[in-house]
Amino acid sequence: MGRGMAEVAPPATPTVLEQFGYELKQMLGHSTYGKVYKAVACQQRAQVAIKVISKRKTPEEYLRELLPHHIQVLKGLHHKHLITLYQAIETTARHYIIMDLAASGNVLQRVQSQGPCPESLAGHWFSQLVLCLAYLHSRAIVHRWVSTRVMGDLKLENLLLDCQDNVKISIFGFPQKVAPEDANGELLRASMAAGAPARGALSQTFCGSYAYACPGILQAQAYDPFLADTWSAGVILYALLLGHLPFDDTNLWRLLQQIQQPPIFPSWQPLPQECKVGLGGSQKHQGALESIGGPTPTHGGS
Repeated sequence: MGRGMAEVAPPATPTVLEQFGYELKQMLGHSTYGKVYKAVACQQRAQVAIKVISKRKTPEEYLRELLPHHIQVLKGLHHKHLITLYQAIETTARHYIIMDLAASGNVLQRVQSQGPCPESLAGHWFSQLVLCLAYLHSRAIVHRWVSTRVMGDLKLENLLLDCQDNVKISIFGFPQKVAPEDANGELLRASMAAGAPARGALSQTFCGSYAYACPGILQAQAYDPFLADTWSAGVILYALLLGHLPFDDTNLWRLLQQIQQPPIFPSWQPLPQECKVGLGGSQKHQGALESIGGPTPTHGGS
């Protein structure tokens, strides 16, 4: 190279995400075992969210067993009120999970900033939640309480909002596919093949966000995971309408006492009687989703 000539730097090596057609933008926040970024899918010119999971900072059990199972379950789920998994990329150092971008934050942020929702808005969001839960339950998918560090349960912060303020449930925690068993231990394949919700198995994983947890979880007993989702949905509806949670989870003993009683409805915030009836008995019958959210479809989709 002659004197006085500027040295030309070699072209930058494309990152893994660039090779797959994604341009990473700003970080949106932290989640369990990873960071979530806003990104652009260049070919489609569409915004997406990408969860980046560092293998070095993540427990081996999660990487070896839970994450692959979780990705496999989510690949088969498609509903307009569910965050969609588009692609999963693995390198020697990281996992990249490409999903829907929820452009308007989450329901918890909205309730914290604006207080209780008007009945019309609470009903709108709750109906969308119920529709998605009915879809998941029809496919034997329930939320799983895995450990105190990994929580993919139903709660306000997992109800994300798209650009039109519609709810999209984020289940990139741990949705669990239930293999129901009858008294003889036989799989209910015929029922599943017919599209009936599976209800035979009681889950025995106990930890999660205690304020949303059903009594069986808090008492470390076997519980029906479908009704556990329904209980959590009832807690969400209460919080939407009143702006706070029905139970105090700062003290476990107090929480255990409270969940044995009907929830308290403050006089300053009148609620429709049908809401009180549904919320007061949301775990006691199989039709609980219908009682607090209107009829649910036997099967659904996007």
